[in-house]
Parts: sequence; structure tokens; C-alpha cells
Amino acid sequence: MRMYDVIQKKRNGETLSETEIRWVIEGYTKGEIPDYQVAALCMAIYFQGMNLEETAALTFAVRDSGEKLNFSDIHGLRVDKHSTGGVGDKTSLVVMPIVASLGVKVAKMSGRGLGHTGGTIDKLESIKGFRTDIPVEKFKAIVNEVGVAIVGQSAELAPADKLLYALRDVTATVDSVPLIVSSIMGKKLAADDDCIVLDVKTGSGSFMKTVEDSRGLAEWMVEIGKRAGKRMRALITDMDRPLGNAIGNALEVVEAIQTLKGNGPEDLTTLCIALAAHILCLAEKGDYATCERMAKETIANGTALDTLARMVQAQGGEKEWIYNPERFPVAKYSRDVLAPTDGYIVGVDAEGYGVASLLLGAGRNTKEDVIDMTAGIYLHAKTGDCMRKGDVIATLYSSKEDGFAASEKRLLQATKIGKNKPEEKPLILDVVE
Repeated sequence: MRMYDVIQKKRNGETLSETEIRWVIEGYTKGEIPDYQVAALCMAIYFQGMNLEETAALTFAVRDSGEKLNFSDIHGLRVDKHSTGGVGDKTSLVVMPIVASLGVKVAKMSGRGLGHTGGTIDKLESIKGFRTDIPVEKFKAIVNEVGVAIVGQSAELAPADKLLYALRDVTATVDSVPLIVSSIMGKKLAADDDCIVLDVKTGSGSFMKTVEDSRGLAEWMVEIGKRAGKRMRALITDMDRPLGNAIGNALEVVEAIQTLKGNGPEDLTTLCIALAAHILCLAEKGDYATCERMAKETIANGTALDTLARMVQAQGGEKEWIYNPERFPVAKYSRDVLAPTDGYIVGVDAEGYGVASLLLGAGRNTKEDVIDMTAGIYLHAKTGDCMRKGDVIATLYSSKEDGFAASEKRLLQATKIGKNKPEEKPLILDVVE
């Protein structure tokens, strides 16, 4: 078999066989196929696409490229949630303690952020002492004892995805549905979970800009997960606006804590309850209404917050920070961004808000960049709110002042103010089963 022939076949719009796809992934993972040929294949896939059978074969090849986790010694049903990424998306910090407090097990491996979307691991590391690099046996022991643990992704898990993603990132082929599906599901299926709920974002702050594209992505991921023997469900959720009010690592953890205390923003609370309820449904804890009620009760009675605190303590973090979030460090500098005119916020470019946060030091341009954990943005107004000239739209935070001007300019560019109040859009747009 020659890589030249595989590239040519896909370039011409033909269907690749499972044997050809596995041969490419195995060869690339072993270093036997050079970057430039795999880059050419990714571009061919970008333009010609793949059908569901090809995408499933690619996903399973990525899954099988490294070690596969065995969680059989974790007692109980194992669940996971995955978001396709969005601005202000801190749902894992709320949803996972909720479902763990209700008796399902969460052995979660998460990633770091790159670019304008933050990573769950980065957010958790803003908690003093919190460890995300614990040994797998201790990881499983914490899950058995507490119900939930969240650690960084193992380098041995789906190594083909790490190689492919780095290549796609520099060849403008990230936003290809078959490549997105195989990346997300290849990693998820290498973990030993029983139930997976996907949060597929749509809009300006996500890869998928339309509901139709997001639904297509969700349907393929759900189908491929089912073929692997998993119980699957996906929510299509709006990312034409940041989720919650906080953007940035420590700011988002504090907001997640406030949500578990029952004081979170309405949109974040609504989505977290829905995600938790759908996970509990898949775990056969009851019908949706029952599971929704159970999720709300864990917030009202404090058991979800206690579960987060116990997880933090088990992973070396300061438990008291969860009960007293005022202990989180605060940025040295801050600046208010003021409305330039009267009117309603008729829409925002959520990705632009993410970039504004990145300019303050809250994210990475390269994997080597060091994050300012205190940096970020707190939104005082969102889409639909009425503003007077001079009202505070947002407050910027950073340990350095030199990023404020560029960040403020980017945030104002991303904020559209008009005369008429916009029509309200639902947060959850669809459910794919």
C-alpha cells in the first residue's frame, strides 16, 4: 500500500476502506508516514469529506492507536460529558459533582485550552495545590471513594489524535466534520465509560456556525458511540453568547462554585441542570423530570458542592477554597469597559469575547504559553440588555496592564448595540438521541 495512492483516492472523492484508514493511522503514529503526506490527506478530507462508514473507521483507528483504559475496578456505572468547546464553558465543574453526588461514577480525563477556549484542566489548576497529574490507580481510588475525579489526558491515550490535531491546527483543517468526530470520539471511546452526553455548541463562539451543521455533527458522534456499545445523547446548545458571566480560569471556577451554591447565572444553571438530567437518564436513574428534580435537589441541599470539595481535597487542593471562594487570588489590575452609546445589546461575537480574554493572558497562543490564572472578563451585560452610554458592559482583569487596550477594543468590536431589543433565543436548541 502506498500513501500516494490513498491521498489520490480521497482527492478524487472516492471512499477509503477501513484497511486503508487503519494503515494510515498506524503508520503515522509509528512515524512511518511523514507529516506532509498526512497533511495532504487531511486537506483532501476537508474538501471531499468522508461518509459515516469512513468516519467510524477513522474514529476507531484513532481510539486503537494507543492504550485503552480499563475502569472495571471502578464500582458502578461510569458516565462522561464532553463539550465541543465554547467561551465561558465551565459546565464540567458543575455537572460532574451533581451526577457523582447521585451515585454515578465520573472518571474524567480533560484537556487544556488552546486559543480562545479554556480547558477544564487549566481552570482546576487555579485552585491552590490541585493536582491533575495523579497516577491512574490513585485516580480510580478517588472515583470509588468520592464519586468523581478529573485529571489531565494521558499521553498514551489516542496518541494519533494528538499528532493529527497538531497538524490540523497549522494546516487550516480543524473544522472538518469527519476530523472533528474522530478527534472527539476517538479519545472518548478510548476511556472505559458506559454513558456519554455531548454538548455540541453552535454559533459564533464554536466550530459549527449553524444548527444544521451542529445537528449533523451530533448525529454522527451519537451513532459512532452507539456502535462502540455506549449509551449516547447529545444536546445542541447556543454559543452565540458566552456561557455565564465569567470568562477566564479562576473567574470561571468561582462562578461554578456559586452555581453549585444556587447563586449562579441563569443560563449556566439551566444548561448544567439539563446536562446532569440527561446523564442521569442514560444512567437509568429515572425519567427526565425525575432526574431534573434530583439534580436541582443536590444544589439545594449542598451535596453537589460537598462532592466538589471532597474531590478537590482528594486531588491535593485547598478544600476551603470551595466553601470560601473569596480566597481565590484576584488580578492586580482591572478596567471597566463602557457602553459607547445608548441601546440594546442585540448580539455578540462570542469568539471575539474569547479573544479579548486571551489578550489579557487568560489563554494560550501556543501550548508553551503560561496562563495568568487571575486574568479574564466578567460580563455585567449580555445580549438583550438595555444600555445607557457609559454603563459598564464588562470588567477586564489581568496581572499586567499592557493587554487592556487591545482587549477592550476587541470586546467592543464584538458587541453590537442597536435600537430594538432582540428576540430571545433558547439556550438548548435540540436533543439528539
